[in-house]
Amino acid sequence: MGKSTLVDLLGGLRQADSGTVRYGGVPLEDIAPAQLRREIAVIPQEAWVAPGTLRENLLYLAPEADPRSLAHCIELLGLAPVVAAAGGLDASLTQRSQSLSAGERQLIALARVYLSPARVVLLDEATSSLDAEAEARVEEAFADRADTTLVIVAHRLSSAARADRIVLLDGDRPLVGTHEALLDASPLYAELARHWSGPASGPRPPIITPWERLGSRTGTTLS
Repeated sequence: MGKSTLVDLLGGLRQADSGTVRYGGVPLEDIAPAQLRREIAVIPQEAWVAPGTLRENLLYLAPEADPRSLAHCIELLGLAPVVAAAGGLDASLTQRSQSLSAGERQLIALARVYLSPARVVLLDEATSSLDAEAEARVEEAFADRADTTLVIVAHRLSSAARADRIVLLDGDRPLVGTHEALLDASPLYAELARHWSGPASGPRPPIITPWERLGSRTGTTLS
């Protein structure tokens, strides 16, 4: 099973051939689609920006968010330069959406989900166009978000090192553990860690990094 299949299963975008994916102890297929989409958000690598203003884009999933929450999100995720470059929150993106950089588009999508009511957030290479500092800021913001389970799919080891638990996808036998545990248990992971800052000798396997900040009613399990 590859990372795209896993993300689709966790996000309820496809059903498993065997086994059950549960949210809060309830199989995903037993949850109404509208409720499921409200509770679980998937942010892909190719971020979507809708026609309209920047404000409308940010509030797309949370139209009732108050100005204070919006301002806090912009500051927390480092979105202020994007707002300034756009010409303010009420600037139209209808004509210039294609001129936004990939990183700017990703930040808009990330902020949109941060403001949303989603309690499970799946980042599928959703920070790939951000620099290391911006990526760390975004991941920390979501990890500290109340009652949120954060799952990150990334090829950067820095994301894995910050996570509570890591799933290393390589071949047919995924490995699960903390950063320190995988350094001891997996020669491949240890090799990636040693050579991460240097030139890669080949394709790097995807790393799934679940960061758990769970409330009493929130949880995702794959069984």
